[in-house]
Amino acid sequence: MAVKIRLARRGRKKLAIYNVVVADARSPRDGKYIENLGIYNPNTNPATVDIDEEKTFDWIMKGALPTDTARRILSYRGIMLRKHLQVGVIKGALTQEEADKKFADWKADKDNKIQGKVDSLQKQKDLDTKKRLDAEKKKNEARAAEIQAKQTPEVAEAEETEEAVSEGGSEEVVAQESAAEVVEEPKAEAEVAEEVAEEKPAEEKAEEKESDSVKATSDKEEPKAEAKEEAEVEEPKAEKAEEPKEEVKAEEPKAEVKEEKAEKEEAPEAEDKKEEKESDSAKATADKEEPKAEAKEEKEESSEEEKK
Repeated sequence: MAVKIRLARRGRKKLAIYNVVVADARSPRDGKYIENLGIYNPNTNPATVDIDEEKTFDWIMKGALPTDTARRILSYRGIMLRKHLQVGVIKGALTQEEADKKFADWKADKDNKIQGKVDSLQKQKDLDTKKRLDAEKKKNEARAAEIQAKQTPEVAEAEETEEAVSEGGSEEVVAQESAAEVVEEPKAEAEVAEEVAEEKPAEEKAEEKESDSVKATSDKEEPKAEAKEEAEVEEPKAEKAEEPKEEVKAEEPKAEVKEEKAEKEEAPEAEDKKEEKESDSAKATADKEEPKAEAKEEKEESSEEEKK
């Protein structure tokens, strides 16, 4: 009966795991077996080989024939090399110690290579993960920048418009202030000139009033002095002459009251006219009194002649 070392499939679909078994060559692949030597998992990198090396070496030395796939697996673990060295020891080509030392050296070198591959694969995996995370981070940052750029234009435009409005408003305020200052200066100068111009006519008017009042008083005093002299000459005639004088005096206060009312009602310009009227009225009264006095003198002279 031929005995073979082969693989018996197990595991799920597309993720097969194999058992390394010793079975009769006539048995089916997944059928009855003699002994289970270990597990072979090709789904990992590197492939996982977990077998009992001593039992496998014993079956190899007894004459079990491995299949092609099983031979590669056994060579990967050094079992076929160990068989080759053991045959050399049996033939006397080398001693057992030398064979064991060579196998140990090879085993250590093989384990280092496998571990180096595992480390390099893990390092590459970490680098790939880091690159992927960095690329994803950059992508997220770019996306966030795009979203922010879409959202910020309105805010930026609003800020620009506010700045432009504020700058324009400040410029307008400065321009208005400067214009107001320029306008206020001529206004102030014009007001000063108006005040000076008003003061001058007021002074001139006051001087004119004083001169007119002096003239009026002098004109009034002259007829009074003449009337007194006439009264000393003849009392009866003076009494008769006093009657029209009293009427004239009574008329004068009435005219003055009316003139005061008119002065209150009329503007300052009318004051000059009133003063002129007063002076004219005073002159007219003086002119009227002179012919009366002459008439009285004539009457007195005629009466004296009659008495004589």
